[in-house]
Amino acid sequence: MKPVIVVHGGAGRIFKEREEGCRAGVARAALRGYAVLKQGGSAVDAVEEAVRSMEDDPHFNAGCGSVLNEKGEVEMDAIIMDGKNLDSGAVSAVKCIANPIKLARLVMEKTKHMLLTDHGAHLFAQAMGIPEIPGEKLITERSRERWKKNLEPDSNPEEFQKDLGTVGAVAIDSGGNVACATSTGGLSNKMIGRVGDTACIGSGGYADNHSGATSTTGHGESIMKVVLARLILYHMEQGMSPEVAADTALDYMKTRVGGLGGVIVVNKAGEWAARFSTKQMSWATVKDDNLHYGIYAEEKHIKSVVEALASEREGF
Repeated sequence: MKPVIVVHGGAGRIFKEREEGCRAGVARAALRGYAVLKQGGSAVDAVEEAVRSMEDDPHFNAGCGSVLNEKGEVEMDAIIMDGKNLDSGAVSAVKCIANPIKLARLVMEKTKHMLLTDHGAHLFAQAMGIPEIPGEKLITERSRERWKKNLEPDSNPEEFQKDLGTVGAVAIDSGGNVACATSTGGLSNKMIGRVGDTACIGSGGYADNHSGATSTTGHGESIMKVVLARLILYHMEQGMSPEVAADTALDYMKTRVGGLGGVIVVNKAGEWAARFSTKQMSWATVKDDNLHYGIYAEEKHIKSVVEALASEREGF
């Protein structure tokens, strides 16, 4: 099986001045994940590496760059899933760690549980030796400005939810195993303790070697109502291609609950899709040593991995 990785940096509206940074960020993440696969790494290793790369990139609403809750703090959610045995680990409402996806993987591999939240996740992170960082280190000027704006009496927080960048990755490795990973800072000015779709298995992501893997982004409450990730795999189990399955599920979410979003998908044959019902979604994939990436519906840039790595060194 030829390895494939697909990543997204969130569906919604991407402001002009942030487009290049988002394109470069997803391309970098896809290249890093693909390097893991090419060296014989597992799909789980690859999606963790890709998502970690985006958590460290302030362009995205995950890790450093996460949006703030109503109290002005960062609370993050993440999930990872192994399609080989349906093992999964997730964390929700975690604070003061740089890479929630790493903690989610430790939940999967070092506990009998699938989801740890808030204080319990914090205690587990300490037990696992994950370094704690000051919460301020995760806060960007942009997130703070957005938070302040949403506190104004005449503000419309809904308007500001449209350019949020949950991050995710799906992959298939040379052994035919699939995996998914998703990480987010959630909704701007959300209630303290709010958990969205990301940490919920079947909503924020799902992976099963029998069908494929998907990671979602968009309006979390809508995604949870239709269990979007699992719905896409169900459609593929009925014989749909990744693209048709993704479009069918996104259309259902839009017509049934009025929700918009985006998804990345890979099936067990290594076919992939990146689809969205929002105005934009930053995405990238690497297959057959070629990098594909874009933001707009009809946009697709293609570079060889060699060329892409060279331009990454030059800053894209």
